[in-house]
Amino acid sequence: MPEIIGIDFGLKRTGIAMSDVNQIIASPLITIASSNLMDYLSVIIHKHGISEIVLGFPSKLNGNESHITPNVLLLKEELEKNFTTIKVFLQDERFTSKIASHTISKIGTNKQKKNKGLVDQVSASIILQDFLNGKNS
Repeated sequence: MPEIIGIDFGLKRTGIAMSDVNQIIASPLITIASSNLMDYLSVIIHKHGISEIVLGFPSKLNGNESHITPNVLLLKEELEKNFTTIKVFLQDERFTSKIASHTISKIGTNKQKKNKGLVDQVSASIILQDFLNGKNS
């Protein structure tokens, strides 16, 4: 099975995670400048033969759109236009940054706790793991 990519998109930084080849476990991969996202994805998709992308979908607790939701929907359209053979899924990302920060604080150093890039990677991993759990259940 090909690997799956998880994305936690932000206007400045984007966290990326990847599944294992069995599509069971998500692992943090990298945080990149959002302006470089499409170029990075082109390389990794070609290198790993990615079949699916899971994009974190931001919304408020009441289900309304957040300030970044329109940007994520535009990114989804752009991904589908540029990578026509890859399925793009939206996955609820509420609380992923808080969960990621909490997890890092439990296992990391003070320096890691403040590393926003690491939080983005772990958030992407949580988004992807939630998707994999739903897919495999």
